[in-house]
Amino acid sequence: MWHRKKFRKLNRAPAHRKALLANIVKELIEHGKVDTTVARAKESARLAERLITWAKRNDLHARRLAFSVLQDPDLTEKLFTEVAPKFAGRAGGYTRVLKLPPRQGDGADLARLMWVS
Repeated sequence: MWHRKKFRKLNRAPAHRKALLANIVKELIEHGKVDTTVARAKESARLAERLITWAKRNDLHARRLAFSVLQDPDLTEKLFTEVAPKFAGRAGGYTRVLKLPPRQGDGADLARLMWVS
């Protein structure tokens, strides 16, 4: 049964899963959209929502939390100065997951993760 399951494991070890999701969110912050599989997009959206909520607080602890995920000072600065102010009047729901046609090679379900604005 799927009761009390908090997140998708994505068939990866914990460190690998954390790195994968962080890399997808980095691409989202850098480019504004990213194409990936549906499961990865939905899990990455959760992490991106959390980062935006931290960035809207705009205090030192929030910056340190965001940096602990992103591991890149330039992207952390971009998150706090460019991305988060766009969502100042919005209380959640910062990302959108749009379904795309299946991948040509293996037929995997694809999705596009993007900001709502």
